[in-house]
Amino acid sequence: MPLSTLRIVPLDAMTLIYHRASGQTHVVASPVPELIEILDETPGDVATLLARLAERFDLGDPDPEALTARLDELADVGLVIRA
Repeated sequence: MPLSTLRIVPLDAMTLIYHRASGQTHVVASPVPELIEILDETPGDVATLLARLAERFDLGDPDPEALTARLDELADVGLVIRA
C-alpha cells in the first residue's frame, strides 16, 4: 500500500496510523511502522523482508512464520496489501 494513503504520526513508544481510504486510525507499536516503511521501499516476499529488517535491526532469531502472521494481521486491517 503506498505510504501516500497513510498518515503516520509517532507518539513516544506508540505510532498512530491514519488510513485515509477507510477513515480509520490505528494505534501500533514497533515494528509495525518499520514494516510498512520497508514494504513501501522494496516490496517482496517474507525472506526479502526479513533480510531488510535484519539490515536495520538486531533481530536475534528471525522467524518467518511470526513475520507472516504479523503481515496477515496488517492486511486484515487494511494497512498492507497481500501480494
